[in-house]
Amino acid sequence: MVTYELSGHVAVITIQRPEARNAVNTAVAEGMEAAIDRLEDDPEAWVGIITGGQTEKGWIFCAGADLKQMATDPGGMSTARGGFGGFVQRERTKPVIAAVDGPALAGGTEIVLACDMVVASRTAVFGIPEVKRNLVAAGGGLFRLPRKIPRNIAMELALTGRLDFPAEQAHHFGLVNHLAEEGQALDRAQELAEQICTAAPLAVAESRKIVIEATDQPDEVGWRMSGEGIVKMFGTEDFSEGLTAFAEKRSPVWKGR
Repeated sequence: MVTYELSGHVAVITIQRPEARNAVNTAVAEGMEAAIDRLEDDPEAWVGIITGGQTEKGWIFCAGADLKQMATDPGGMSTARGGFGGFVQRERTKPVIAAVDGPALAGGTEIVLACDMVVASRTAVFGIPEVKRNLVAAGGGLFRLPRKIPRNIAMELALTGRLDFPAEQAHHFGLVNHLAEEGQALDRAQELAEQICTAAPLAVAESRKIVIEATDQPDEVGWRMSGEGIVKMFGTEDFSEGLTAFAEKRSPVWKGR
């Protein structure tokens, strides 16, 4: 249901449930949690990418919750640590990029919103249509979406349940970092991940933490966390390597310690 493949320092996590448009059921949720466990525990994995496998109906990132299971066992699509899909509430330290080809709807959009960056093909679409099933987008969509795009646009999507919010408009409003052609979102996400991997992994993790925790907080919180973060870097092997590599005019060899 969920595959994990490490190439270099980049782990690609793929939802593989083509017969159900990559919808989340218990197996997918448990597979996603296990994949994030591997990402977090493996010192060689520095960046993760979440994507959806191709189906007979074309590219689909994730159609959200399996509505058949929703009718009988809605809690089975969540895990204790990760929440819906084993991911949307998961505490983690490493950056994750969503590579979106085709629809990412309902819980699929919420998985995207829980990622740190988004690459989408021009044929990708987003939406939180839960109101059309007398549900609410309880996987983070109702508060994360208005943090990513203008509030009024997010409100329209939440209240109408529209399924046609296109990738180009999502890119315009800042939800999507990079656009790609159909079928190329994963390739572009891997390029972005490789760029991140040229930086020191400890510094990347600490910078991610500060961006997440200090955004929208008073400046003194940002100053305190930034100061604490740089002090953490001073005592690492990679701190010395970064300075030495600069002096020797070569690329640094990061060890993540």
